[in-house]
Amino acid sequence: MTFDYWVELCDSTSPPGKGEFPASPEEAVWNLASGFVDRYAKQAMRGDAQRIEARKRYIEAVTSKPFFLPSALSIFKGPDFGSACTGWPASWFALEVEFELLRPWYSKDDRLFHVMDNPLRKDRVFGVPFMAASSWKGLLRWACRMQEGLREHLRKNKGRFEGWRDPDWILHLFGNEKGEEETFHQGALVFYPTWFDKIGFEVINPHSRTRRAGTQPIYYEVVPPGAKGTLYLLYAPWPGMQPSVEPKTFLPGLLKAIDNLLTNYGISAKRTASWGTAKILEWKAYRKGQDPIRATNLEELCEHIACWF
Repeated sequence: MTFDYWVELCDSTSPPGKGEFPASPEEAVWNLASGFVDRYAKQAMRGDAQRIEARKRYIEAVTSKPFFLPSALSIFKGPDFGSACTGWPASWFALEVEFELLRPWYSKDDRLFHVMDNPLRKDRVFGVPFMAASSWKGLLRWACRMQEGLREHLRKNKGRFEGWRDPDWILHLFGNEKGEEETFHQGALVFYPTWFDKIGFEVINPHSRTRRAGTQPIYYEVVPPGAKGTLYLLYAPWPGMQPSVEPKTFLPGLLKAIDNLLTNYGISAKRTASWGTAKILEWKAYRKGQDPIRATNLEELCEHIACWF
């Protein structure tokens, strides 16, 4: 699909249908993210006045409605660990961490043409904001490393990562970094995307040092504070996996890293401005042959989950 193709579709003036799925190609222009966004992008390319008007209309449109995947695609919203765990091997278990954002969440979209300079990462078809599974893996690995002394290592080595070796429990959970072909192996953790249902905007207004006044506002499309999401993790090791680490050895560190990542470090770009920090609403844990565990704080969860091992 080329941008020119979507611009041609944007000439349609048909209103959106009332159903969750478009009833015709014309309605798809309005209902699908590509046509919706490119309609405003096309207007923004007609000059400065049209660009300002297009951004205004786009902001009004996306902040006035919730975002969700169609009900027919509910399987992609998140796994049903409660039902699935009955068929798991005895060594598997899963975690769900429901959280509420305290500060904006932002991850830049890779769309080439957009009416905003800093668009939020969204599903290319339905326009629903989401945090990718790969982003969760990278951030949680980093949080585990910080817990194991990475900060001190970087301080001693003037910010260089060279010489750092992941402990066995981190290699067991996350596997090797890309590029380590000789000793490469996959980790035992399986990650899932997190979907959000709200979009908002943050404005950064750089000030001139001489005039001490704003120069030109910079808009960031974000998931606003108050939006809720869920982190889904499945621990699924295979027989003979190396390095092999017992869950009772790594689980306290993993749970603490999750807590630190969400409540202290943040899961967003611009974390130095505390973007992406959240409060944890509820922990859930699942394992075959065990009653599901629900807890509102980390200490309570650790107390209940210790009986599994």
